[in-house]
Amino acid sequence: MARAKVVVVGGGFAGVYAARRLARADADVTLLDRTTTTVFQPLLYQCATGLLSEGQITSPLRTLMRRHRDVRVVLGEAHDLDATRRVLTARRPDGSTFELPYDHLIVAAGMRQSYLGHPEFAVHAPGMKSIDDALAIRRRVMSAFEMAETMPDPEDRREWLTFAIAGAGPTGVELAGQIREFALYAIENEYRAIDPAETRVLLFDGGDRVLKSFGQHLSRSAQRALDRLGVETVFGVHVTDVDAEGVTTTAKADRKQERYDARTVLWTAGVEAVPFLQVVARETGATQDRQGRIPVRPDLTVAGHPEIRVVGDVMILDDLPGVAEVAMQSGRHAGEDVRRLIAGETRYGTPFRYRDLGSAAYICRRNALIEAGPLRLDGFVGWILWGVIHIAFLAGVRNRVGTVASWLLTLGLNRRSERAYPLSNPATAVLPYRDDAA
Repeated sequence: MARAKVVVVGGGFAGVYAARRLARADADVTLLDRTTTTVFQPLLYQCATGLLSEGQITSPLRTLMRRHRDVRVVLGEAHDLDATRRVLTARRPDGSTFELPYDHLIVAAGMRQSYLGHPEFAVHAPGMKSIDDALAIRRRVMSAFEMAETMPDPEDRREWLTFAIAGAGPTGVELAGQIREFALYAIENEYRAIDPAETRVLLFDGGDRVLKSFGQHLSRSAQRALDRLGVETVFGVHVTDVDAEGVTTTAKADRKQERYDARTVLWTAGVEAVPFLQVVARETGATQDRQGRIPVRPDLTVAGHPEIRVVGDVMILDDLPGVAEVAMQSGRHAGEDVRRLIAGETRYGTPFRYRDLGSAAYICRRNALIEAGPLRLDGFVGWILWGVIHIAFLAGVRNRVGTVASWLLTLGLNRRSERAYPLSNPATAVLPYRDDAA
């Protein structure tokens, strides 16, 4: 009897956890991803601001799967799907394609940055979803200070020392805090013509507070920390235009527009499913939501297609948030369910039960938020626990040791050694995915 074939699309948290669970199955497992590494996305902003290297927050997928002989890692982007024939078509980096037949398909393709109907903003405002994005942001942040250093006109210097960030969720808040910390501590004595302390960081959001996913108390605590750090928050507005010299905002209340001159604009205001989810929806008859996510049954399968599971932040189930812990747990559950089905231990999938372990957000040095059930922590205690949690989930001993060493170096000596950046803009930070996948 032929061995079962399982294809896992996506090498993020959900895909890796699913593939690892399937390593014990009597099956040929293929893990497909458009890159060769898995990225620890919660620390991307630290890579972008020179605190950590890209190597410290990534692990090669082949290294993670090297002991699992039945798991094959394949480089390619999921491009098309024939749900009737049960064949997935993937595209290599050179544009050629190949087919992957499957008996079970686990879609963990993840989300990409959404510009809310304005994809042209991406040219001037990189998002924060990949290593390419992080390096593009690092390039813009580091080079802004270099440009300001040689500008004879004070107004030009002010524009280069102004950073505008759209979105006051965890990523936006973390980026804002890190840029101000970088200016105040890491480079305060390194320039002769400019004073890095004059750096302005503007944080825009359509809501009425930062970190809306946290409770009011923790949100207010984060606001106070940002105020002390010198981050300027602007609420009740949408960023409605972006160009090379700044942003235009529109107030939600009266539609009044205001212009902010800023040579560096960063975007963290929204996410959407990658293009392959449109293909999955077309083939399965599923209806996507505004973000492109697909509804799943309690066992994470798509209605009418018990052989297809959608996991992580691209699934819709019980209003679960698109956070790392949901991705890990749903990926693990899908992998275990498929393993049991292949082994004949069950005929049906089991309902997924999410265990909420809480949320965490870094604000600035010695200040982070932790919210887990009734537990609410901020300040130094929250910062310590935040560090422990993130180190525990990093893949690989080398990454954990290197990350702790970099944190200690930054705290003790106010240095950031990871400040190298590409001279040209990484192409995938402008166009992360091939939108003709559907």
